[in-house]
Order: sequence, then structure tokens, then C-alpha cells
Amino acid sequence: MKRVLIVIVLVIVATINLQAQKVRVAAAGNLRSIMDDIKALYAVNHPGIVIDVSFGASGTLLQQILNGAQFDFYMAADRAFPDKLKEQGAATGDVRTYAFGKLALWSNVLDLSKGIEIVTDSAVVHIAIAKPEVAPYGERAIQCLTHYGLYEKVKDKIVYADNIAQAAQYASTGNAEVGFLALALVLAPDMLNKGHYIILDPQSYKPVEQACVLVKTWERNPEASGFMDFVLSDACKPIFEKYGFILP
Repeated sequence: MKRVLIVIVLVIVATINLQAQKVRVAAAGNLRSIMDDIKALYAVNHPGIVIDVSFGASGTLLQQILNGAQFDFYMAADRAFPDKLKEQGAATGDVRTYAFGKLALWSNVLDLSKGIEIVTDSAVVHIAIAKPEVAPYGERAIQCLTHYGLYEKVKDKIVYADNIAQAAQYASTGNAEVGFLALALVLAPDMLNKGHYIILDPQSYKPVEQACVLVKTWERNPEASGFMDFVLSDACKPIFEKYGFILP
């Protein structure tokens, strides 16, 4: 009996240790390529840690966490979402800003030298934008169009995507002639040099302050705080700069 109990305890300990070696990350859709680079760099000095990332619209991920989805670390595309998580008592520690993003207009079928006014052109039948209620870059796209007095002129052309990655897919597959996208997606390997883009004036929309926070879960995962520290460290700054972010 004693031997059986020892085996059970060892199995439990091994299971806990195995769980502790995995960090579950909820990340904004514009971070897909960035997270690949960060994970690869992190693995160099942390070969036993698995970084499991789920991507989606920041607002959608927030609701999933509030509804009980098991994540350790939340990287949103707007500080308002992790702040809300903190207000709801579902986060631990401070909300930290990791980068400021930029909004871009992208097309693989049109010359964008005309600037944002191209959206009113007859050649533009569909404009891909992420749903503004859940995706910060979608909200900023509407703000940008409104700033230039274009929203009312083109609102019937807008095709709303569930998240910014899907908006990029609409534009890249030709389902939309242009797309309002995060610059980080435009500079990703699968889109770079496959279309044309312009960086939109940051004065035309509210700053995209991308922030992160640790999720309060039923079990403490010390590896999560370690990964958060790494994301915020100098080691990752060149990665964010590579994808067009401004560092805080």
C-alpha cells in the first residue's frame, strides 16, 4: 500500500511539473508572426517550456477568459481589454504596455499611391475591416475613415471580419480589393512583397497601445510570469521593431 501511495504521489508531482512547463497565451491576431519569432528565441534558453498560443480578436479572447477559458497570459491589441480583465478580477499583477501598433492600408490588386482616397474609387467594391467591437484595428480603421470624411461614402463597401487576421485573408485572397490591417501583418513573411501598402497617419486614429497581463487562474504557473518578463525585455525589442511597432 505504501509503495502504491508513493507511485501516486510521484505521478501527481510529475503531472503538476508537466503542466507548469506549458504557458497558455491568448494573443491578438496581429501578433502571429511576432509570436513565432519570440517563441523561437525563448526556446533557446528555455528548451523545456512549451508556449501554446491561441490567436483571435482581443475582445473575443477577453470574453473567452471571462467565461473560464484556461489561459495564463493575455496579449491584447488595446490596453482597454486587459484593463477590463483586471477590473473584473480575472487578472493578476500590473497591466503592461509592450508596444504601439500602426494601421496600414493594403492591397494586392491596386496601386495605393493615391492614398486613402482610393477607397472611394469604383475599382474598390469591398473593403476588409475587422469588427470594431472586438478588434482594436477595426475600430481604428473606422476612426481613420471618419477622420478623412470617408466613412459615410464607403460604409456600404465594408466587409467585416471576425478578427484582423481574417481581414488580411479577405484582402490577400481577393475577396476585398483593399484591407485596413495592422502593419505587423503587412510586414509578415506571408504578405510582405505580395501587395502594396501605405502606413496611415497615426493622427487619424486613437493610438494602438498594445498591452498584456497575467491571467488569474486556479493554479499558479510561474513560467507565465517568466515568459511575460521575456516579452517585455530588451531581447524582444528588435522583433517588435522588425514588424513596425513603436516601443514604449
